Amino acid sequence: MATLRVRVQPRASRNSIESFEAGVLRLRVTTPPENGQANAAVTDLLARYLDIPRGRIRIIRGAASRNKVLEVTGIDSPRLKELLTDLTRQGRE
Repeated sequence: MATLRVRVQPRASRNSIESFEAGVLRLRVTTPPENGQANAAVTDLLARYLDIPRGRIRIIRGAASRNKVLEVTGIDSPRLKELLTDLTRQGRE
């Protein structure tokens, strides 16, 4: 199990993972932060990029904030950081 700090920009023009620096994943979602829509979009986006079931990602802190802490089960912290670093590097190339 790994924890992940996330900074979310809701109501963006597109869903995307922007960067992973200093242990914080920055991402954008198109949905508004109303009725949990943005939180659902965050878990959907991350699950799709990591190719894991959405149920393995859970918001443990910051559900009503742009700054969140997520718990990802089935992946250890070093492997998660490696995957996110690779994903964000690919997006810049």
